[in-house]
Parts: sequence; structure tokens; C-alpha cells
Amino acid sequence: MAIPITPIRLGDVVRLKKPHPCGTNEWEVIKLGMDIGLRCCGCDRKVRLERYEFDRRFRGYITRPGGETGTSG
Repeated sequence: MAIPITPIRLGDVVRLKKPHPCGTNEWEVIKLGMDIGLRCCGCDRKVRLERYEFDRRFRGYITRPGGETGTSG
């Protein structure tokens, strides 16, 4: 089964499948490309996920640049 590519932009705050060990489930997108750079909004830890892995774990948007909030896709 193919996993659809999630449209994301720099600055998006997203929710992933499992929370980070610090307890928060919010991540800010800081890098786009073959891998997605994310910064934990709770502890500022930075991680990279391959695009496929990000799309598989993605659960929704929390905020998006330009005022959009709480949309999922």
C-alpha cells in the first residue's frame, strides 16, 4: 500500500504518531528535502526523518505559517 506524500512547509508545527520522551507531541519543521528536519517544541531536540518515515508517522497539523491551525490532511 502506498503512503501519500504529506504537503508540508518550513515552519509548520505537526503532530506525529508517538510523543517524544520529553512528553510533547509537537514538532516544528525546520528542513525539507530527502529527509525532514524536525525540532521538538518541548525540549528543542533536533531530529531528521526520511521522507517515507515522516509521511508514515504524520498525524496532523497543529499550526501552519499564514494563520491556518488545526487542519489535518
